[in-house]
Amino acid sequence: MSYFIASISNGGGAPEQAYRKMQEAAACSEAPYAEMFKFEVPSLMVGTLDSLMTLSDELGKTDKVVESVVRKIEKTSYELGAGGKRADLTVGGVPAPRYIQQFAWDYAKYPNRRPLKELVSLIGSGVSAIDEELKQLGISYADKQQSLVESKRKKGGNLLTAELNDVLTEDHMRRITVHDTEYLKTLFIAVPKGVQENFESNVYFLGNNIVGYGGPDWSGFQSRDLGKAVMFGQSVDRHSTRGSPVVPDSCQLVHEDNESALYAVTILKSQYEAGYYEGDEFQPGVKVDFEVEFAKACKEARYVLRDFKFDPGQASRNAMALEQLQVEVDGMKSGLTRWCKTHYGEAFVAWMHIQVIRVFVESVLRYGLPVDFTAVLYKATSEDQKLVGALDKALGSEKHEEEADDEMGEDDYHDFVLLKFDP
Repeated sequence: MSYFIASISNGGGAPEQAYRKMQEAAACSEAPYAEMFKFEVPSLMVGTLDSLMTLSDELGKTDKVVESVVRKIEKTSYELGAGGKRADLTVGGVPAPRYIQQFAWDYAKYPNRRPLKELVSLIGSGVSAIDEELKQLGISYADKQQSLVESKRKKGGNLLTAELNDVLTEDHMRRITVHDTEYLKTLFIAVPKGVQENFESNVYFLGNNIVGYGGPDWSGFQSRDLGKAVMFGQSVDRHSTRGSPVVPDSCQLVHEDNESALYAVTILKSQYEAGYYEGDEFQPGVKVDFEVEFAKACKEARYVLRDFKFDPGQASRNAMALEQLQVEVDGMKSGLTRWCKTHYGEAFVAWMHIQVIRVFVESVLRYGLPVDFTAVLYKATSEDQKLVGALDKALGSEKHEEEADDEMGEDDYHDFVLLKFDP
């Protein structure tokens, strides 16, 4: 649905004559191209010609900015679903088309005796505040919604992603042996069904270059050499023989579904590297952790190492947390829907007032001073081109019609002020 705001000079005559002329141009039985409505343009402060020309350029930009905010609110309301249809968005309690057709300047909110530049700035700052608030509310809602989606994904996903405390029961855990000592730790590895057989065949070779199993070289040992530093300490290559940290026969199938399987695997948690003397100074031994390197080996093999510690009460807590998260998302959705309904009207009113100021400025620049013009609103009932063509024919000059073909590549020009408005 397209609206056009048009204005013509009264030429010193009565406004009623200009009104009838514009009605006969495109909104009568002989030219049924639109419905026409009276359009109130208040008496605004003119200022200087230079200031009006500058403001004319700024108004075009402000118009686009305000319209973009209106569209954002419409889009947000639509995406919120139930209760967010555009038909529910009103302006001052009435549908937008009725507000446009019955438009009246809000003198309390936008005093007409303030300089035009201040009015435009007032409108722009108000809409910018709405835009920023919408942005923050949208981010908060999207983050909360993403948290809900992630929680549902974990609860309903396979063993690669699901929250394991929601899947495993005490019966599952009783069937396996879990270690967590200074040197042994049981880890849980989720494996896609497609590589399950390969995993079972190679699990004891997983990360087979992580652990050093080397020791002193006893091949040339003689009893008189016992205790000599050259045979031990830093001279011993602990990594001359390497292997996997997975403890033999420790792999246990915990649970499986249609897409994946979960295994418990016990590994050497760490290894002590003996201290040694460097000259007269003793260098203390260090403990080497294998978990990080083993996790890298699992990732390279495309197995998922699950960070899991069984807690019998965690499943119920997760369910309560998910329910609470759903309540929060629903509350934020309702709040954002109400916000859209409230602020859509504010943004639309601001947008409409920008249109009025544009008509006023363009009319003064076109027809000069004193201010003497009449503006109307057309609601197109046919193709836009037919309406504009009828207006050009009735309100334009013969010279304009002759030069129309020469101006096809330029911006549309009319002998009167004409602004298109698509709510």
